[in-house]
Amino acid sequence: MRAVAFHDFGEAPVLSGLPVPGPGAGEVLVRVGASSLNGFDLGAMGGFLKGVYEYEFPVVVGKDFAGTVAAVGEGVSDLAVGEAVFGVVMRPTLGQGAFAEYVAVNAAYGVTRIPEGLDETRAGALGLAGTAALNAVDAVSPAPGETVLISGATGGVGAFAVQLAAARGARVIATAEPGAEAAFVTALGAAHAVGRTGLTARVREIAPGGVHAAVHLAGDGPTVSGLVADGGRFTSTVHFAPGDADARGVKATTIMSDPTPETLARLAADVVAGRLRVPIARGYALPEVAQAITDFTGRTLGKLAVTV
Repeated sequence: MRAVAFHDFGEAPVLSGLPVPGPGAGEVLVRVGASSLNGFDLGAMGGFLKGVYEYEFPVVVGKDFAGTVAAVGEGVSDLAVGEAVFGVVMRPTLGQGAFAEYVAVNAAYGVTRIPEGLDETRAGALGLAGTAALNAVDAVSPAPGETVLISGATGGVGAFAVQLAAARGARVIATAEPGAEAAFVTALGAAHAVGRTGLTARVREIAPGGVHAAVHLAGDGPTVSGLVADGGRFTSTVHFAPGDADARGVKATTIMSDPTPETLARLAADVVAGRLRVPIARGYALPEVAQAITDFTGRTLGKLAVTV
């Protein structure tokens, strides 16, 4: 099969010919049709996940997937050959990924059926970023009328988080530079777009007493957490924990994306109902993944999708 893989630390991922994997017990083999690029992929390629995951070379890149069940492993009864599915590759090691024609995934976690009304391309860009955004917004649980700061709002996770927080009636302040970035986040539901330079002063103009909650996806952690009012809520997907949280009565959490079938189904239902948009900035074919990686390391708005 064709797959985009890197064969050792320090090597760039390249289009390779690899054997088709077989589904183990409790797994399904998915014929992949679509995927997307995530920050996790860059971390894996750069070797930054050494000690967290075992690397089983060649390592195929790609966490998101959407496609069709091609085979089922022993003990699988909930999914059947021919069903359309999407989700996130949640394997205990780094080896199999979704930038490939086939990937074997756990049938009970990280996968669910694609509902009618959701196309494969959008499904392939929804799983990881959508889950991280939903988990983060759930963690700060904004109430209608509350002000929420989303730092890192223009990326894939941020674009979903802006929509999810605004849908709950929150007044969203999103980090975005004037021009295309600001237009992007306001179209998603942000009430205010603030540049990264002078962030504190600009947010204080909007919320003099501080924001009720902050979602930290990127940017300087102490600056973002410092803008939360005493007694507020703060969550981070990049493992930052404010040292003064207890003293200020701030409920602080760190988020790891948890793509349960229920979470994935909830996201898909919101997309089908028109409550959530999958913001795909550009699409790439599998042989163009190297260019997608280059583009991703620049500043992109939303998701970069990959067609397998």
